[in-house]
Amino acid sequence: MTAATHSTLFPQVPDSADAVLEGLDPEQREVATALRGPVCVLAGAGTGKTRAITHRVAYGVRAGILQPSSVLAVTFTNRAAGEMRGRLRQLGASGVQARTFHSAALRQLQYFWPKAIGGSLPRLVDRKIQLVADAAAACRIRLDRGELRDATAEIEWSKVTQTVPADYAVTAAKAGRETPRDPAEIAQLYAAYEDLKRARSVIDFEDVLLLTVAVLQDRHDVAEQVRAQYQHFVVDEYQDVSPLQQRLLELWLGDRDDLCVVGDASQTIYSFTGATPDHLLDFRVRHPGATVVKLVRDYRSTPQVVHLANGLLAQARGRAADHRLELVSQRSAGPEPVYAEYPDEPAEAEGAARRIRELIDSGVPAAEIAVLFRTNSQSETYEQALADFGVPYQLRGAERFFDRPEVRKAGSALRAAARFGGNDSLLDDAVDLPSQVRAVLSGEGWTTQPPAGSGAVRERWESLAALVGLAQDFAAAREGATLSDLVVELDERAGAQHAPTVQGVTLASLHSAKGLEWDVVFLVGVAEGMMPITYAKTDEQIEEERRLLYVGVTRARENLHLSWALARSPGGRPSRRASRFLKGLRPGSGTAAGRTAAGGAGGGVERGLKGGGGGVAVTVPRRTRRTPARCRVCGRTLTDAGEMKLMRCEGCPSDMDEGVYERLCEWRAVQAERSGQPAFCVFTDKTLVAIAESVPEDERDLARIPGVGARKLNRYGAEVLAICAGQEGVGLDEDG
Repeated sequence: MTAATHSTLFPQVPDSADAVLEGLDPEQREVATALRGPVCVLAGAGTGKTRAITHRVAYGVRAGILQPSSVLAVTFTNRAAGEMRGRLRQLGASGVQARTFHSAALRQLQYFWPKAIGGSLPRLVDRKIQLVADAAAACRIRLDRGELRDATAEIEWSKVTQTVPADYAVTAAKAGRETPRDPAEIAQLYAAYEDLKRARSVIDFEDVLLLTVAVLQDRHDVAEQVRAQYQHFVVDEYQDVSPLQQRLLELWLGDRDDLCVVGDASQTIYSFTGATPDHLLDFRVRHPGATVVKLVRDYRSTPQVVHLANGLLAQARGRAADHRLELVSQRSAGPEPVYAEYPDEPAEAEGAARRIRELIDSGVPAAEIAVLFRTNSQSETYEQALADFGVPYQLRGAERFFDRPEVRKAGSALRAAARFGGNDSLLDDAVDLPSQVRAVLSGEGWTTQPPAGSGAVRERWESLAALVGLAQDFAAAREGATLSDLVVELDERAGAQHAPTVQGVTLASLHSAKGLEWDVVFLVGVAEGMMPITYAKTDEQIEEERRLLYVGVTRARENLHLSWALARSPGGRPSRRASRFLKGLRPGSGTAAGRTAAGGAGGGVERGLKGGGGGVAVTVPRRTRRTPARCRVCGRTLTDAGEMKLMRCEGCPSDMDEGVYERLCEWRAVQAERSGQPAFCVFTDKTLVAIAESVPEDERDLARIPGVGARKLNRYGAEVLAICAGQEGVGLDEDG
């Protein structure tokens, strides 16, 4: 949400095309007026990307450049597509098609199927999990509920990456996927699933895209008819495009290039589903003449929230990190992020609930507050804590804890054990309530150690582990409590948490919070093992976890609270610690590499001009607005070039190493004399001061200092670092 979306619910429709452009910032205006050829919009969180692209379409329609029926705008959720249609209508651009990839493909498939294939389109199944179960039975493969969900997810991933059953094992190994069963079994199950669909004349969600691609590839007359209908394409959240969706987009386009894509590689958090930012990052490779616009003015969050978000990405590694955007808050200053450490998870939940109660009592609407966590299994603790403080809440993207199938089944098993436990051999060695619960739930899949993988198996274990923890807490609070007492407690909790809570604090996983925002955000469980999650092992997986935290941070407009617990339960061993992602960003956590603003990309426009010799692109950079830095002492925004070089206000105290500075000055004089040029051509005084204040330890640290470009780094870097390290006589001898 940008500043412009806080206007009235039904704003007045602009009376002209030029009026559509009013209120856009310079970069948004560039997006809105670049109506021909390929356009790539790199849009940071909160920078008004939806505003920019809807005004782009509306301006083109209102100016008579685009016909509404010839525009197809695609995104990834029905909510986002609905929001886009609503904004276009408010801008006087009704008639534009704004759909999800699947919705657009299904509409085309239904229309062309009789002509291209004959007969009517097979029935679309809403949920494929029963078909997967039937296929498993046909293969004599026994899957529990968790494995069934994981196997279904593997089939979905295979289809969106255009992997056939015969290639599954090799492709999964290359992708580094942790398969829920032996890859050969998954491949067998996948093949049986496809056979079963054909036998029953049904198709699934992924088939909609696959079949549309097949029709457009095989029937050129159909492809030409689609291309005659749609001549201009807009793709939102382009970093989430799968290979299959990219192929469909290419078929829609044909040999044309009237395409506008919008995305942010730093918000790629769905790679496990097949999404990849490579299509976004390679856009200029596929379209050398593309115009690239970078949106970095953040209208959502305060400078304090934006500073933390930028700091998170400054520590990132990998290809997406190399293309990160340095956000610049356009809002007035707000409170600093709050960091809180608790002895255990219930104390953390209680602390968050107490603070939320205070905020609501002070006038903050409950609907403007969110509690965001890494996994859905964390929700129950916060549901209970909020209920204890009388705070209404609503769950987004996940069913209530007590509505989960594994929790209902576990409840039934505990109820049966409470009634007939005397005849259950599992309980023979259980001497107290917690051990009884562990014994019963071990039959439902609970183990003392969590499973190694992710997905449904892990989520199921976490739900059961939460019940085990609840039993321990209940037994500690009520001496002599029995299994029957616990069942009554569970029933009461389930009943209390099913009360209507439409207007309330939002409880959501970080994945389901994407695209949303609140005035106040509590990021909870920001501890090692949860953020990053335990099963994130590879560098790529760790970086996706970092991006997930970045998405969480950028959901906050004004107030941001981050917390973690040292132990899971009261009295437990305090073996946890704050997430590594917060190192150097929270007070007292040391220094993190890469915290300055110099590494990120600023806003602006790059125009690609198609030249001769095979369409080689010539990049013509435009003058762009310098990204303001912040004083590292007082935090004030810096606009003076000299202050920006020092990364502090002129009036703020310097922590310069005088000895290093003197040696640098001596060294610079020698270098200037050798080269026959003024001393400032080697390094300016301000740059030497900046080096002496930061005393860089390696080339990466030195390169972040304004005034040290690639050329000077290559020429002088080794000697400057040697001086900073205290080596004597560096570069001062006449023969050196």
